[in-house]
Order: sequence, then C-alpha cells, then structure tokens
Amino acid sequence: MRTLVKTFAAAALIAVSTFAMAAEGPGSKSAKANVNLSTADFALDHYVAVTTEGQSAGVEQLFAEDFSQKIQASNAQSHSREAVIKSLKKQKGERLNCMVSTYILEESADYMVAKVTLKFESFTKTDLVTLERVGNEWKVSKSINSYK
Repeated sequence: MRTLVKTFAAAALIAVSTFAMAAEGPGSKSAKANVNLSTADFALDHYVAVTTEGQSAGVEQLFAEDFSQKIQASNAQSHSREAVIKSLKKQKGERLNCMVSTYILEESADYMVAKVTLKFESFTKTDLVTLERVGNEWKVSKSINSYK
C-alpha cells in the first residue's frame, strides 16, 4: 500500500511540474534572451534583424539607455527608447519585404556609424545608425531615418 501511495505521489508531482513548465513555455519572460553584442558588427547585424526580420530577442539589450530615434519627413518625429522597443516588440515575427544593404561610414574602437538602406518596391528608407561601446557590449545609441 505504501508503494502505491508513493507511486501516485511521484506521478502527481511529475504531472504538476510538466504542466508548470508547459505553461511557462519557450521564450517566457522569466528567461530573457542574451544576445552576443561583443562587436559592432554583431550589434549592427542584430539591429538589422530586429528592424527587418521581426526578431525580438535581446531588444532591450540592443539599445543604449539614452537611445533616440529621429524620422526626417515632412513632419519630423522623435521617438524615445521605450517607444521604439515597444513598437519593435509588436512587430515580432513580421518580416519586411525589402532589400537590405549596410555600409559602414565610420568606425573606431568605441564608435561606429553605419548606413542601413531598406529598398522597398515603391520607396527607400535610409537609416543612419550610431553604435557605441558600453562596457563589453555595443549598443545602438541613435537612429536617424529618412524616406525617398
């Protein structure tokens, strides 16, 4: 009888822990993804993936605390770090239908400016991205967008 009770208790414990892990699911908030941003190239590649391929892993890690985004258009706009991150998270999994090209304009040991061009069917978006070394990681500190 004791063996039977122990067996049912073990089965119940396994079932409860299995359901708890399933409810937590992959990519849960308790386990934030850590992205390798040890070089400017890795950070730039991740920025492009986040903005064009809908990747959301490591979005908070990618942007510097003082990040700002400016959009040069007929009505110039500015966006804060929080607003950009929120917008990018909403685009999770959405892949833009465009050709992407990147060109490094300036690079030093702690600083990089890159031009990211997104060519869509009817317009082109140009993004000047500034990356800076913050400790052991590279972060995007500024983004200026224009459209043609």
